[in-house]
Amino acid sequence: MNSLVAITIIFCIYALGDVIAVRTKSIVSMLFTASVFFLIAFWLGMPTTIFQDSMLLQIGSILIGFLLVHMGTMLNIKQLKEQWKTVLICIVAIIGITAVLFLIITPLMGIETALVGAPPLAGGVIAAIQMSEAANSIGRSDLALLASLLVVVQGFAGYPIASWALKKEVKSFKEKYRNNEIERVQEKETTSRYKIFSDLPEKYQSGNVYLAKVAVVALLASFAAKGLTSLLGFQLIDANIMSLLMGVLFSELGFLEKNILTKANSYGLAMPALIVVILSNLASATPDVFLDILPALLATIVFGTIGNVLFSLLIGRFLKISPWMSIALGITALFGFPGTAILPAEVANSNFSNSKEHQLFLDSVTPKMLVGGFVTVSIGSVILAGFLAPLLINLVG
Repeated sequence: MNSLVAITIIFCIYALGDVIAVRTKSIVSMLFTASVFFLIAFWLGMPTTIFQDSMLLQIGSILIGFLLVHMGTMLNIKQLKEQWKTVLICIVAIIGITAVLFLIITPLMGIETALVGAPPLAGGVIAAIQMSEAANSIGRSDLALLASLLVVVQGFAGYPIASWALKKEVKSFKEKYRNNEIERVQEKETTSRYKIFSDLPEKYQSGNVYLAKVAVVALLASFAAKGLTSLLGFQLIDANIMSLLMGVLFSELGFLEKNILTKANSYGLAMPALIVVILSNLASATPDVFLDILPALLATIVFGTIGNVLFSLLIGRFLKISPWMSIALGITALFGFPGTAILPAEVANSNFSNSKEHQLFLDSVTPKMLVGGFVTVSIGSVILAGFLAPLLINLVG
């Protein structure tokens, strides 16, 4: 297929997916729309080389490290320290997903399915890419497809549960407000105290400079991961985890600007290219393969969600956090941003008539949801995949 034709088709489908996501208030995600389209299109005869022909597949594969460094710059260490209870609930929720999948899915469908299913269900695109690559490396294209589809459909479990939990939290919030137990969250200084690099002069703040800085850090992360593996004789931290950690480190030191790829005007191309890496697994999803993987897909979502909710409730009770807020925070693993920003606003708009209560609720809940989504989708799932992907390869090998 002609490269220009291929990339035009892909971006038109992305655009349609964005429109549908807006109209459905993100219940039907862009990724879901794109996946359904390409899955059916491949079954009807669309060339399965469309992603390679568009050149986006190659670009997306290269930019994984860039995006992880970018995500690291979005992490505010001070905010995470202040919201340590939120962080802990989200970590335990991921453990719950993994534990229940290992306990139930392993005897039913094999440990490979449990290994591949946990990170994507606990996170998003990058975790799915890591597990897809591991599955393909052991010749299990069906499990690579499972990882891709989990990212596509997990929101259909996550959004309703989070919305229901937040609506329940509203009642608890109103009671506390009327008892004068709620105070406005004050904005706090977020400048890193570890900063050693001066801010870049405005005249040098160009897209190329920002991209060069990201590339340098991503390259250092790759060298550091390989060097650590050579030194220890085994892989302790893979390149993806190292890229994320390096992004955090160099952002805190002041070398990298916050949200740097957006400032470089590159995020809008980098993420669509990365999504193509996920969608490329659909090319091998014939109707027979899809039907074969459907039981594993449904079982992983159902049991993983149960594990997430149960463990969130347990740790929430220990930390004296309301059960509804605990569930809402833990379940952010199944959708992440922008759902973590959209859902609190939707719930507040439909449950508060008093503008002050409305704003106080958003001030209280939204930062927790945003941190929760970042901990689960951007950090926890990537770290989990970084450990489980090599385990899957070594187990089969």
